[in-house]
Amino acid sequence: QVQLVESGGGLVQAGDSLRLSCAASGRTFSSYAMGWFRQAPGKEREFVAAISWSVSRTSYVDSVKGRFTISRDNAKNTVYLQMNSLKPEDTAVYYCAASNRWVPTTERWYDYWGQGTQVTVSS
Repeated sequence: QVQLVESGGGLVQAGDSLRLSCAASGRTFSSYAMGWFRQAPGKEREFVAAISWSVSRTSYVDSVKGRFTISRDNAKNTVYLQMNSLKPEDTAVYYCAASNRWVPTTERWYDYWGQGTQVTVSS
């Protein structure tokens, strides 16, 4: 079992930065690939970014490439999402998730999910 708790969301202006954190319980955190997804009001949840267990691979949705960076600290059982140059269209609830496979963009392959943290970007 892995329990995930996101933090770091908030209300910011366009162009600002935020860093989301996802703290994981369990001793096997380092064996999971970790992903971030988001869901905007009235829209389906979408993939944002993922990082492999060994940190050797990352994946991003095109709309955040060059602005968002995913990282992880296996010693702290934490995965991060650094979000720069935020835009109003980044407004969503952000979820972190854990997967024991590397199929980063496919939601159904993630086994564990956090409760989400709200990010609101005003124009």
